[in-house]
Amino acid sequence: MDKLQIAQKLKALRGDKSQKKVADDLGITSMAISLYESGERIPRDEMKERLAAYYKISVQELFYT
Repeated sequence: MDKLQIAQKLKALRGDKSQKKVADDLGITSMAISLYESGERIPRDEMKERLAAYYKISVQELFYT
């Protein structure tokens, strides 16, 4: 899966929540969420796990399928 596919998936999962809300819930900056959702940055492994848990899906499903 490429960066843009991951970015689209993250945006879709966020739904109506603001980037700030997701960032605050995860203890990161809204800029980090923005970079992930624009495809400019791929999260590190620890953040992949946290994002997957937050959205209640597997890391595999979120980042690799």
